Amino acid sequence: MERIITEEVYQTALERIEELLPTVSDATPTYDRKAIELKIMSDIVIGYEECHFPIGNPSLSEVVKMRLEQESMSQREFAEKLGVSPSRVSEYLTGKSEPSLKIARNISKILNIEPAIILGI
Repeated sequence: MERIITEEVYQTALERIEELLPTVSDATPTYDRKAIELKIMSDIVIGYEECHFPIGNPSLSEVVKMRLEQESMSQREFAEKLGVSPSRVSEYLTGKSEPSLKIARNISKILNIEPAIILGI
């Protein structure tokens, strides 16, 4: 039977984690009482957050924007490398247009993005 974690339990677990973190390190044995309690409190927080604050997969435009920023590449530079107009790149980034398979393949190569992410798998 699955237990429902209330917000009060979640908040208490967060507080206890803050208390335990300074006392547990990577060198602490896994059988240590505080390490075990930290693991239990962390599991409670993870369970609550997965239920109440789910994180979905990012969209293609979000991933491309992030990679452009990481690579310090402008939309204009990206458009040139991709062989499309800057306005077309803008359409991809706003979600107004989806790239063709050929363009998607090039996006994957240019920005080093996994093909599965490009395809939304």
